[in-house]
Amino acid sequence: MREKSVRFHNTASLINFLQHHAPFNQMSDVDLEFVVENTQIAFFSKGDMIVSPETGVVDELFIVKKGLVRGYRNNAQAHGGDTAVTLSPGECFPLAAMVAERATQTCHEAVEDTFCFILNKSGFIELLFRSAVFSDFAARGVSALLQLANQQLKANASVSIHEGYSLETPLEQLARNNPIVCSPDIPLKKAIEIMDGAGIGSIIATNENRRAIGIFTLRDLRKVIAAPEVDLNIPLEQVMTTDPKSLPQSATAFDAAVLMAEHHFAHICLTNDDGKLVGVVSERDLFSLQRVNLVHLTRAIAHANSFTSLIQIREDIPGLIHTMLAHGASVTQINRLITVLNDYTVRRVLELAIRHYPHHLPDFTWLSFGSEAREEQTLVTDQDNGIIFHTSGHNEQEADREALLAFARLVTQYLDQCGFTLCKGNIMASNPALCLTLAEWKNKFERLVRTTTPENLLQSTILFDMRAIWGDESMVDELYDHLLKRIGNNTLFQKMLAGNALQNRAPLGFFRGFKFSKSKSGENKGKRIDMKTQGLNPFIEAIRVLALANDIRESNTLKRLSRLTELKVFKPADSAAWEEAYSFIQMQRMKHHQDCVSAGTAPDNMLDPEILNPLDRRVLKEAFRQAQRIQQVLELRYQL
Repeated sequence: MREKSVRFHNTASLINFLQHHAPFNQMSDVDLEFVVENTQIAFFSKGDMIVSPETGVVDELFIVKKGLVRGYRNNAQAHGGDTAVTLSPGECFPLAAMVAERATQTCHEAVEDTFCFILNKSGFIELLFRSAVFSDFAARGVSALLQLANQQLKANASVSIHEGYSLETPLEQLARNNPIVCSPDIPLKKAIEIMDGAGIGSIIATNENRRAIGIFTLRDLRKVIAAPEVDLNIPLEQVMTTDPKSLPQSATAFDAAVLMAEHHFAHICLTNDDGKLVGVVSERDLFSLQRVNLVHLTRAIAHANSFTSLIQIREDIPGLIHTMLAHGASVTQINRLITVLNDYTVRRVLELAIRHYPHHLPDFTWLSFGSEAREEQTLVTDQDNGIIFHTSGHNEQEADREALLAFARLVTQYLDQCGFTLCKGNIMASNPALCLTLAEWKNKFERLVRTTTPENLLQSTILFDMRAIWGDESMVDELYDHLLKRIGNNTLFQKMLAGNALQNRAPLGFFRGFKFSKSKSGENKGKRIDMKTQGLNPFIEAIRVLALANDIRESNTLKRLSRLTELKVFKPADSAAWEEAYSFIQMQRMKHHQDCVSAGTAPDNMLDPEILNPLDRRVLKEAFRQAQRIQQVLELRYQL
């Protein structure tokens, strides 16, 4: 039973308390004083129902001061602690009901003797008008809290590419405006004279609508000079690079860096909304201080002339990731960066291996599965790969397979030396079961969908995230089309895959927060959480099921989430909260990896939440609650 509410007189103590919890820690002192002046404190004994649907339209906002409050919905009782949430000091409830002026849909019960600050309806409404921070938090709830935490992670990163700039800097602030342009038919000699007179390293050829149709750079000039016979009077269009890469002027420095790294060029054209040329940005513009030279590193990987040099070059990657984190790079940016570097490494390993391999090899495509296919790799990664090969006839098929298997054994060993550890589950191209023709792959996927054994479901969670790294991508496209047709018509398989996705529950206990990881034998691994299995996999696996069921070709988790939202499978507000939650968990995992490297230990996924500051611990709990919510979507959709 609720004890009599009394006004809280220790103003300084309450303000100090609020300043340690979001969103109050972002509010002005004047607005905090308003909260204090309009707040009372109430005591609830263990087991008291504080507010529930039966209360009717709520007219009070509760802020937990001391104790714990359990929130649950009556229609979710069968799931017990898997669907209940625990609110700890600093958390507010029932926020959504207050904003909507309705009854809450959640029962809020005191888990133990609990004190709550109470803000009445009139004070709540006035605070919405007074404080933009609180208004935004009230409107967006969970998304606001998660976004706030992610923003603070970036705010703590003070290093910049060069003074005043960060990875998020729009290219229009870095680019050379009013770029030097010319007609594509001017003589080469004239173009060189223009470049020399302006002291620039590139000139853009445009058409009558000022659209870039070619670029000529100092690199192109070196090729011309190296030619046996040089005619400087030929039209520029004969030696320029046609269809130069471009980005909108609103794109960021990071977007430009990755595009340069992926295609090995040093200049990017900037365009306005009409596609007209408005500027040029160069590699030098981005990396004049050489702090984050992604372009240089990918170029070094792509041109490594031996496995030894490739291994040495990759030793720079942890330092680059550390610098990117210091720049305030987002999870998406860092994952993309690692993907670019790893893709180039795998391709170079294959190229070097083919160069030195003494036997003929049939045409093949090197596949990636799992996190590499999803473009979600971090410093902790193992190999998940396979081969699709084309054979000239049935008689040659087994001989071709044997040749490729021997080759794959060499490649996987080289990749292991480069930091891609061998897969303990043998999901590797050296496994005969994963070195198949396109027809064999189609048959394999049909069996996985048709026969839902535990082993087949496990393979499905790995193999159904796939991407071509090297070779003909069209075979992968054809295989994916074949797979999606089979899954779209098989609701039983979807349900079984959904049930398998629910095996990894978010690590939240019934009452007091985190549920720590256990070994396969059931023993505790200390007070640590497996940020991959317990934290990220609930999102990855739930989103995968629904993406495959909705004919979505994307493998990346956040891209799948975006497409599911476009298809109205998810509400935009839910999607935003899940993206922020997923990104926060992944960022904490990456930071833990960097901490391991700094400490001289091998990176792992086991995080002790006690090392986090109070805000990050609270947000981590909220992120895990979002993992519970997305799993509830699967439960409801497939009646599990």
